[in-house]
Amino acid sequence: MRWLLLLGAILSEVVGTSALKASQGFTRLGPSIVVVVGYLLSFYLLSLALKLQMPVSVGYALWSGIGTALIAAIGVVWLNEPMTALKALGIGLIIAGAVVLNFSGTH
Repeated sequence: MRWLLLLGAILSEVVGTSALKASQGFTRLGPSIVVVVGYLLSFYLLSLALKLQMPVSVGYALWSGIGTALIAAIGVVWLNEPMTALKALGIGLIIAGAVVLNFSGTH
């Protein structure tokens, strides 16, 4: 159950972050609401996952790392941001770090 909560937290954060640009500095109501609700739901779900005995080091690292990698991918696919070799390496290192933490034996 804690892994599903963490997945929900990651996806909620990604939705909120994806709406940031569309909010135009919180001057557009609809996207601004998506940002706030996405972040609130994300932190709530992350807190529930941590409450179910997920170590904060693993939970937060996965939440932030996977969220960062997904946002970078969304930027490339939907926002026409360039995918450079260095950006790809960075995303790969984030994913590798998340995997290593997940199997670190602390959970």
